[in-house]
Amino acid sequence: MYDLVVRGGTIVDGTGREPFVGDVAIQDGRIAAVGTVEEAGREEIDARGKVVTPGFVDILTHDDGQATWDSLLTPTAWHGVTTLVMGNCGVGFAPVAPGKQEFLIGLMEGVEDIPGTALHEGIEWDWESFPEYLDALDKRRYAMDVGTQVPHGAVRAYVMGERGAKNEPANAEDIEKQAAVVKEAIEAGALGFSMSRTIVHRAVDGEVVPGTHGAEDEIFGIARVLGELGQGIVELAPAGIQGEDMSAPDKEIDWMRRLSAEIRRPISFALVQHDVAPKDWKRLLDLCDAAGEQDGADLRPQVSARPNTLLIGHQSFHPFSYKPTYLAMKDQPLAERVEQLRKPEVREKILAEESAFPIPQMKVVMSMIENGIDKIFRLGDPPNYEPEPSESLQAIAAREGRDPFDLLYDWLLEMDGKQLLMLTLLNYSDYDLESVRTMLEHPRTAFGLGDGGAHCGAICDASMTTSLLEHWVKKRSRGPKLPIEKAVKKMTADTAALYGLNDRGQLLPGKKGDLNVIDLDRLENALPEIATDLPAGAARFIQRARGYEATVVSGEVTFREGEHTGALPGRLVRGAQA
Repeated sequence: MYDLVVRGGTIVDGTGREPFVGDVAIQDGRIAAVGTVEEAGREEIDARGKVVTPGFVDILTHDDGQATWDSLLTPTAWHGVTTLVMGNCGVGFAPVAPGKQEFLIGLMEGVEDIPGTALHEGIEWDWESFPEYLDALDKRRYAMDVGTQVPHGAVRAYVMGERGAKNEPANAEDIEKQAAVVKEAIEAGALGFSMSRTIVHRAVDGEVVPGTHGAEDEIFGIARVLGELGQGIVELAPAGIQGEDMSAPDKEIDWMRRLSAEIRRPISFALVQHDVAPKDWKRLLDLCDAAGEQDGADLRPQVSARPNTLLIGHQSFHPFSYKPTYLAMKDQPLAERVEQLRKPEVREKILAEESAFPIPQMKVVMSMIENGIDKIFRLGDPPNYEPEPSESLQAIAAREGRDPFDLLYDWLLEMDGKQLLMLTLLNYSDYDLESVRTMLEHPRTAFGLGDGGAHCGAICDASMTTSLLEHWVKKRSRGPKLPIEKAVKKMTADTAALYGLNDRGQLLPGKKGDLNVIDLDRLENALPEIATDLPAGAARFIQRARGYEATVVSGEVTFREGEHTGALPGRLVRGAQA
């Protein structure tokens, strides 16, 4: 008798081959049989009319702090993910010198918008070295498997102290010591080494991430450790990612190309379409292809399934957030605020006032909103991440002969004040997702950029896996869809293989017993909402999904219809898996 049998589902096995109807049997945490299974299971799931996929492998999250206090790792867990990778973009919480915890919190809070109050309250800091951090994670049990990378920002600050934190140049001794720390981390089970090189990423004090301006001798000196060990990946947020420096991408590709060819390890970096040069992403893809063909370099641009957006609303922020009249009522319950905001005299007053910004950064954000009215759309319920240009704030205001911000005021009062608007910052220069489709279809790209656990107050993209199925396989109407077998492979076998997790990502005998049973007809993202469930009652956006009938990790059902079963079979993943 098998531990679990999933019967009669349409199996999309992660290999890329066409779906087929059959059964999946799991025994001792591993897939034992796929096809026609005669033997019974101690537990069985009727999957007739449903899709059965491998568990999704999400390679870009920022759950480094949350993983120390939360076994469920939501919202990522609600979106079919059975393995996540954290420690991305050069920020994380190990290694850490005694008394320097505050610095790493400020770094994570600034770069990834995770409330510092929650990190202070939730993290116990029972480690100093990276191996000790892994040991702390290893003691916990999760609803999914967890792997992590060693972040350059933490390593540099640990080795170089204040000089490293302030991005002073590293000398030969500094580089040697950083390499030793990274080697120790990889040998202990880190899946890779991550960096941030974009000036967009800044700590709460305004300083860029340690290592942002790291010279080539520092980068190569550290990364050669991965070549020596023959394992691990280099992951980075590259310079010029959002068009902030148009000279940077070519320089980044040049050193990445040479480094990957030398150490024979993959390098993955974020790739998006930005408005400064909307076609440059294609050129960078071509350069990655050339690097592979000519030098044997393995450059793996990481791409998303939808626009990168800011969520605008009364639950986050909006152009009226810093008007004096609004500030006076901002702490009121939403229903009371909405009641006041609907009064004509209050409306008139707010629309006429000037904003009073408490910090300069918010003035920058508001400027982005005010200058982006052609990229502001109602999100909707269920969310629509590929709206028509005619649905923008600017277009509708023009048709109605109204001031855009007068109209925006009305939009924000819809759904009793719970309406969310999205500002499409990246991947929407053409007002459609054709560029994203090309990125997704490219064999060299890796699927990710969901940033699970991060950007708590303005972004909620941990649902990226659901979007890949819901939008690209099922709903898309503004262009070609993606075959389900290709979409599933992109976020299972491909992401697993990139990180050397070769024991998962496919529904084949001997592979890890991680899978999803999905009602594709019902599958959709829910509207993001604010929850105050972080330590110290800190707030964050969460987003659920409908249609995941069951998620299975190591043969145990962890979620049914989005609700946790109580099972915690997830473990820390140490290093590459055969």
